[in-house]
Amino acid sequence: MKILIVGAGAIGGYFGGRLLEKGEDVTFLVREGRKEKLQQTGLNIQSKHGDLQLSPKLITKKEQSAPFDVVLLSTKSYQLKNAIEDVKAFVDSNTMILPLLNGIAHLTPLVEAFGEERVIGGLCFVETTLAEDGTIVQTSPTHQLIYGERTGDDTQRIQRLEQAFSGTKADFIRSDNIEQEMWHKYLFITAMSGITSMMESPIGPIRELESGQRTIQTLLEELAAIMGKMEAPIQREIADMQLKRINSMSAEMKSSMQRDIEKMQATEAEHLQGYLLARAKELEMQVPVLEIIYTKLKLYEQKLTKDA
Repeated sequence: MKILIVGAGAIGGYFGGRLLEKGEDVTFLVREGRKEKLQQTGLNIQSKHGDLQLSPKLITKKEQSAPFDVVLLSTKSYQLKNAIEDVKAFVDSNTMILPLLNGIAHLTPLVEAFGEERVIGGLCFVETTLAEDGTIVQTSPTHQLIYGERTGDDTQRIQRLEQAFSGTKADFIRSDNIEQEMWHKYLFITAMSGITSMMESPIGPIRELESGQRTIQTLLEELAAIMGKMEAPIQREIADMQLKRINSMSAEMKSSMQRDIEKMQATEAEHLQGYLLARAKELEMQVPVLEIIYTKLKLYEQKLTKDA
């Protein structure tokens, strides 16, 4: 299959690199500056699962190319609008759009741009960052990419994608219940990013405090209640399941949102916390912990804009 990875950043670069390592036909769609840099240095990955030095195929949005079989999107939510415009020239009626963005709100603009049939479901669990020299640094034992038809159907195209992804030195996992997987991760990442960003701390010191533990649990229950009222396909015990997961994580674990704030970069607050807070208001639900977290994040964004 011809695979187009949008961007060669921390997530797309990592999973695209693993596919390239296997020998798949992978191309990266990048900006002019990133293309020049990668042509000089190659795509370098430092990982717990083995380092890589690769010379990938690179294109920019101005270049011509035949349509791709699958387009993998791993941009931040605030980059999605531009990414959609960038990839339109490389998509035809047979192309699968595989988004790895956190949350759910991105599905609507993707379906509007490419059609219901083209957009499949996806998410990932991996801890990666982009070093100053452009190296992708992957530090977590977990490096999962989960994908599947949003209908749960066993289609020929998803079987082809499964064949292309199999044997890669990362965990590419097909799910027949991808929408539930996406909602479950949405709940987890919204809680994890919100708590660590608001407290300005890794998860360990927060959960060691009795008050911290209660705050985490209350937030998870608020998020699950909103999703339940929205009739999202979540398990009834999801809040308890995610609390156990958070309590089992490494004490030093930070969320990507927290790391973005430490670097004085933009966040996905509107896409994650903001989307669910808006739904809670529509449903006339009281969600005080979520509201406090959202307020903290919006104040940070206002300061970031003012200082820019």
